[in-house]
Amino acid sequence: MVPMTADELRRAFLDYFAARGHTVVPSASLIPHDSGVLFTIAGMLPFVSYFNGTEPAPYPRATSSQKCVRAGGKHNDLDDIGRTNRHMSFFEMLGNFSFGDYFKADAIRFAWEFYIDVLELDPERLWVTVHESDDEAETIWRDSIGFPAARIQRLGEDNFWRMGDTGPCGPSSEIFWDLGPEFGPDGGPAASADRFVEIWNLVFMQYDAQPDGSLVPLPAPSVDTGAGLERNLAVLQGARTIWDIDIFQPLIAAAEAVTGATYGGFPGTEDDVSLRILAEHARTMTFLVADGVVPSNETRGYVLRRIIRRAVRHAYRLGARQLVTPTLVDATVATMGAAYPDLVVRHDLVRTIVRREEERFLATLQRGEDMLAEILAAGDVSGERAFFLHDTLGFPVDLTREIAAEAGRDLDIEGFNAQMSEQRTRAREAHKAAGGAASAPVELYRELLDEHGDTDFTGRQEYTTEDATILGLIAGGERIGRADATSGPVDVITDRTPFYAESGGQVGDSGRMTSESGLVARVRDTQYAIPARLTVHRVEITDGALAEGETVTLAIDAERRDAIRRNHTATHLLHAALRTVLGDHVKQAGSHVDDQRLRFDFSHHQAVDAGDLVTIEALANRAVIADSPVRHYETTKAHAESIGAIAFFGDKYGDIVRVLEAGPSSTELCGGTHVHALGFIGPIKIVSEGSIGSNLRRIEAVTGEAALARIGDEEQQLRDLAGMLNVAPADLSGRIEKLLAQVKSMGDELTAARRREAAGAALELAAAAENGTVVARRDGLAPDDLRQLGIALRDALGSQGVVMLIGVNDGKAGVVAAVAADRVAAGVSAADLAAPVARLLGGGTAKNAELVVGGGPNIAAIDEALEVARRQVADAVG
Repeated sequence: MVPMTADELRRAFLDYFAARGHTVVPSASLIPHDSGVLFTIAGMLPFVSYFNGTEPAPYPRATSSQKCVRAGGKHNDLDDIGRTNRHMSFFEMLGNFSFGDYFKADAIRFAWEFYIDVLELDPERLWVTVHESDDEAETIWRDSIGFPAARIQRLGEDNFWRMGDTGPCGPSSEIFWDLGPEFGPDGGPAASADRFVEIWNLVFMQYDAQPDGSLVPLPAPSVDTGAGLERNLAVLQGARTIWDIDIFQPLIAAAEAVTGATYGGFPGTEDDVSLRILAEHARTMTFLVADGVVPSNETRGYVLRRIIRRAVRHAYRLGARQLVTPTLVDATVATMGAAYPDLVVRHDLVRTIVRREEERFLATLQRGEDMLAEILAAGDVSGERAFFLHDTLGFPVDLTREIAAEAGRDLDIEGFNAQMSEQRTRAREAHKAAGGAASAPVELYRELLDEHGDTDFTGRQEYTTEDATILGLIAGGERIGRADATSGPVDVITDRTPFYAESGGQVGDSGRMTSESGLVARVRDTQYAIPARLTVHRVEITDGALAEGETVTLAIDAERRDAIRRNHTATHLLHAALRTVLGDHVKQAGSHVDDQRLRFDFSHHQAVDAGDLVTIEALANRAVIADSPVRHYETTKAHAESIGAIAFFGDKYGDIVRVLEAGPSSTELCGGTHVHALGFIGPIKIVSEGSIGSNLRRIEAVTGEAALARIGDEEQQLRDLAGMLNVAPADLSGRIEKLLAQVKSMGDELTAARRREAAGAALELAAAAENGTVVARRDGLAPDDLRQLGIALRDALGSQGVVMLIGVNDGKAGVVAAVAADRVAAGVSAADLAAPVARLLGGGTAKNAELVVGGGPNIAAIDEALEVARRQVADAVG
């Protein structure tokens, strides 16, 4: 056996397959182009379109070391991490791939030769499994390789690999390493998953799984293999577990340093589990943020948030009260930065985002754990209690469930989900494709693509009009030969078109379709039926008819296109200005460009202040005034990267890319339509900037005539306001400041009057006090007025005063508890007095001994709450 470090194994694998005709492909992002999964979950994911035939593979063979995350949806190992010897949320997958080139015989031979000839593994410790139906794979192992039949096992669904419910799939053959008798019984993988660890999976891609469950043969049988880097390192380094390899040891040491705990090995105690979780989650959070994911409450961002908070909670469990995630990020970058240079480049950004998430969560964690401890002491966690923790305190239900399980308690997740459903008022409608034959099977479009090839987009050259030949018509989910006004919406596919199909955040073109035979039709929208290959015009016929083979004239709405391209190029100028003012950490997180306005989403950890917005807008307009020429050209991806071109979020790029140079400060990859000189954009006016999620901001703007109209509207509003206040527009600011000062003065007078009123009411209530205590109901008071009355009454009662006030206002019940200092010193706490009352009213309170304010929506319990308050006070003062 050849001992290797992680870097050495990664290089040995890639070199081995490169020498056998495989193209070495760099690791893709953890954010996949395929929207069907949250993250890149396997080495084959970047190649899905090659396996299912929607794109031609640029090479027959490939090899890669792909970073992967499995921590959400179907592919979720999160709950097993730290408790087993094999589960991770982040891992590296070594793989070799054949796109219709070689198949089972070569795939098996390559794997065997690499293990025996290169790594020099002991063949007596290897086991093999094949699918129960795969006679061919077993024969190759037994007869061609000479592998002992006694160590070949046939398994069922475990040896049939699926990316998801749909997509490429097929039987697999897995190679296992025997850790030895101390890890479990003999008998191969079927007998013990702890003793026999899978180290390489050879998937023979033969099928494309359909939504109805059927398996459609792929165009050409292909190969996808995956060998987990970490598991293979454990073998080569003679490590008992993955936690003992060279990648994890520095991370466990960092976890020990920030918590003060000492690692005792595997499986160890619950403290050891927590340390392993910290080490493992350190990589996941670091790589996800480096690839552009930010913590949020939706999809990928929610998974990242859960991982960060899970790590923080385990550090808290070990006694850490200071920030831990920055140190974990530092250790990850130090350990893996050489293999992944982007980690080093984005180190500061990752540190900032992760630290901010930890800081936000720490206060929530303490409050939530304190309240959850009370709930668990009484029994299981009801759906209502879990919902209160989630909705009021921001305590994640996943964490509630995990802590409950550690305490041996159950969580009513169905009850929680019911509470969540009742709270949601906005319905989530399924995406509806725009008009036409949107429900047509994709096979119809693939047939047209196979028959005629890609649509030739001429909109960059001929620009507005083009004569084209109709290749296909689709209506009502079927391909038809002829269509007229009675056919309804029709999808029209032509050999060429000047119409831009919606992509990259830019809407599709609209316009007209005519012919010499009298056809008049409106093109309502333009979409891709096959991404970046087959363009569909969504058409409504008003006169005449369409037929396959007919020549038609396509004319885009040129005025609308001009507005769209102004907005699109302006998006690039704003992106450049944002990065100049806010920093290079700003990355695009989405965009939408149409003829009315532009929207640009970007990563940033705080609101953009007004001064910076002014600077950003000025920089963009300065570029417009300079009127630099715009260059839009094709080049190789390698050349684009060498000149610093920035890739846009969500776009997928091949070896040939289109670069947009919008003046000297903006160079980005973009396939949209753009102006030829920046002056054509006209003025750029930012209309809004705001948050769309944690660490995500959105800026909206208008250009050209729309910007002029908005500026005119704002000037008119200023003139109108100045007229109302009888001042010149230039004096408007000073006049408003004086008015605000007057309003503040009147507000102060009103507050003083309310306090005097509260003091009077307090004296009246104090007269009826018993033993220095008052428990009373006062309806119709706003929360702050009820609070002021409680304070005034406590002060009126003197050093032994104890006050509980309950009331109903605007459909909500409120409670105030106020305790004088001497009573607090004697052990009476306002928080303890109010807690059961607030819970009865459907809410909670803070933890303060002298004064708490709380309440909830359950006004039906107000009388019962008043009785509980009386008992609480009576018991507290004896």
